Amino acid sequence: MILKKWEELPDFMRTEEVRPYYEALKKKKLSLVLKWAMDLVGGLILLIILAIPMAVIAVMIKLDSEGPVFYRQERITTYGKHFKIHKFRTMVSNADKIGSAVTVGNDSRITKVGAKLRGCRLDELPQVFDLITGNMSFVGTRPEAVKYVEKYKPEYYATLLLPAGITSEASIRYKDEAELLEAADDVDKVYMEEVLPGKMKFNLQSIKEFSFIGEIKTMFRTVLAVMGKDYE
Repeated sequence: MILKKWEELPDFMRTEEVRPYYEALKKKKLSLVLKWAMDLVGGLILLIILAIPMAVIAVMIKLDSEGPVFYRQERITTYGKHFKIHKFRTMVSNADKIGSAVTVGNDSRITKVGAKLRGCRLDELPQVFDLITGNMSFVGTRPEAVKYVEKYKPEYYATLLLPAGITSEASIRYKDEAELLEAADDVDKVYMEEVLPGKMKFNLQSIKEFSFIGEIKTMFRTVLAVMGKDYE
């Protein structure tokens, strides 16, 4: 990918809080190109490999509960662009209209098949389509729902300099996020005031220290985390 010129950024991103992160990324042109190439080529290869497994999962979802196979909530990616993320539906149809945009561990909206998919993060597989279209990257800040981005602190907008990601250091550290929110009376409030600031520390650090090699390491760390390894 090619980083936009500073003057071409959206007005809400051209702030002194975002500038240091932008300047850091400007020095990583080769890593940015390699990142773009890995997302595109890797996405196409994964689509071929995962086509049959995803078809099987799609059938399981349809047999388990009524509703579409995919969950297509609107999210935010590079430079504030809106897009509809591809995920396997793991909750009852229209779940976002009967509860929070954040899911807790014992959420009654989660289906039987959905619980199994979430446990192995298989619900994320369809995001291969978002990789190919450029809306997402293998590594990057997880795409937030619009209502949360609208409440971002100025510095948080620096995370929109790069595409939203399937995984990230924050995702690894907060892999049990649903359990953390389980006891909250007001899930949205706790997420915005306690969980999101913690995740943003890792997200912003990843932007400032961005490198292609670093992203490869994050991908390997993600695999180990899914297999059960804990990172403090």
